[in-house]
Amino acid sequence: MRGALAAGTYGVAGRDFGFAATADAAALPLPTPAHLKWADMELGMFYHYDIPIFGSGHAPSPKCYNPEKLDTDQWMEAAKAYGAKYVVLTAKHGAGFMQWQSDIYPYGVKQSPWRGGKGDLVRDLVTSARKYGMLPGLYVAMHYNWFLGVRRSNGRVSSKGYYGYGEEAQRKYAASCEAVLNELLTNYGELFEIWFDGGVLPPEEGGPRALEIIERLQPNAILFQGPKQAKNIIRWVGNERGVAPYPCWATGRDVTQSDGVKESKGEKFAGTPEGKKWMPGECDVPLGPCKWLCTSKGRYWTMDELVNMYDCSVGRNCNLILNAAPLQSGLIADEEMKIYAEFGRRIKARYSNRLAKTEGTGERIDLEIPKDGGPVNQVVLMERIERGERIRKFDIEALSGGQWKKIYAGSCVGHKHIVRFDKIAAERLRLSVTASAATPEIRDFSAYCN
Repeated sequence: MRGALAAGTYGVAGRDFGFAATADAAALPLPTPAHLKWADMELGMFYHYDIPIFGSGHAPSPKCYNPEKLDTDQWMEAAKAYGAKYVVLTAKHGAGFMQWQSDIYPYGVKQSPWRGGKGDLVRDLVTSARKYGMLPGLYVAMHYNWFLGVRRSNGRVSSKGYYGYGEEAQRKYAASCEAVLNELLTNYGELFEIWFDGGVLPPEEGGPRALEIIERLQPNAILFQGPKQAKNIIRWVGNERGVAPYPCWATGRDVTQSDGVKESKGEKFAGTPEGKKWMPGECDVPLGPCKWLCTSKGRYWTMDELVNMYDCSVGRNCNLILNAAPLQSGLIADEEMKIYAEFGRRIKARYSNRLAKTEGTGERIDLEIPKDGGPVNQVVLMERIERGERIRKFDIEALSGGQWKKIYAGSCVGHKHIVRFDKIAAERLRLSVTASAATPEIRDFSAYCN
């Protein structure tokens, strides 16, 4: 396996390290165009806003829902400040409360006093998102619905709800899920991402015909934990701390409907380079431990913890989706707005001081550091993932004081891998790929000092 030195790189290129490709390039699983667009977004923002913050119980009366100051433009200001490129709203969470105008069943904004029963939070969110240049997405819980008696997080009626209990109620519940999808996927234009937290019960087990509806109405949408046969599927990384395991491959052998409910060291969450299905990970995290809704108490993550999350999510071949939890009033708290803004400033500052950058094809690429660039302590690597994840093992070396020193050994690169190390005065850095599935194709090899 040999490669050629790209323009702008230095040193010997295409050196044969004596290893064979582990797979033919034509056999590598590839991302869809939707996957490629999603990976380049890197940062998203979640909005967890639902009726339980207004009343007691799992499914409070709709009469208590009345966010008089709700302003989705302010929500977009938070997303913009943090650096998000897409947003996801809890259109229907576990209570079953529908935050759009609907007659599917009598539990939603239409039965609330908010805006005289004529409010539509989904429309507000989508309109504001497009106004601010964000791509809109929706969270649609199918695995439980307290109002309809689905309470065991598996998509099956488990107690008496609006439709009663039993197999007839299950059929009606599946039909209601299909109606929900038809409305949400028809009435609000193109959606970027659809979140099926907990998955979707397959039709053969009594669930809705979700995949059929998605492919007909929103074929380009990214699907988190959606139907396993979906082409644009992404997976959970096994925790809600905003960090992915390393390595975290974008490919896997298969995906379950929910793809896991707890953290594990198994390949379910880390993926596997031998996988035949492209299904990258998305790291979801609230602004503090368990702070998904504004009623949750406790501390916020520190700024250092948030920056580390970025490096351990975006920097580990995943996207990061950070939560916002608006108050009952419908506004995000001022204190939280400041945190999003400061986090955005930190990330922007951290990755705006690039010392040197190159790209290339082959097993070895050298990067010359300008003499006035100072020491180096961080590297960003990106593969051209439209050609597949090809790198399996690699080293990074630094030429310092006339001697080459290995400063890092890694495996997965994928869309992006961020490497931190102690500061070193380097004249040159070298990427050496020591195992790959096909000729390595590097989109970005950059050096920083932070």
